[in-house]
Amino acid sequence: MGNNYFDKVKGYLLELEFQISFEDELECLFVVEKESLGIKNLVIGCAEPLLIMEQYILELPEPSMEIYRSLLQKNRDIIHGAFVLDETGRKVIFRDTLQLEALDLCEIEACFNSLALLLSEYSDQLIYFSKNLKSYSYEHI
Repeated sequence: MGNNYFDKVKGYLLELEFQISFEDELECLFVVEKESLGIKNLVIGCAEPLLIMEQYILELPEPSMEIYRSLLQKNRDIIHGAFVLDETGRKVIFRDTLQLEALDLCEIEACFNSLALLLSEYSDQLIYFSKNLKSYSYEHI
């Protein structure tokens, strides 16, 4: 892999004015934020041939088929990336992957913008999911 991907990704992050709160050149790993987009503690890792982005969204109080269904339906509207669950089925994460070899500034910026749009448009539902699971209904989508 080499440092060329690390430097390339870091350059894009700085050009897009992200604050890098953690970086590990050996593991080609970053943790970044950009308050204006609502992005905080976004983990970016280079696992050749992929760039992987993961943003923790929320933890569900309990597993729920209705919430899972809503998240999957929302995935259809997301331009880049998707909602995923961790192995417990309770942590909701936004995840996106890009090809490192062909990575360019426009592509990575589009992924960040997709996440920012998702966070702004869907935040009320996500907050509702995290607090009112037992009384959830499809009227809130």
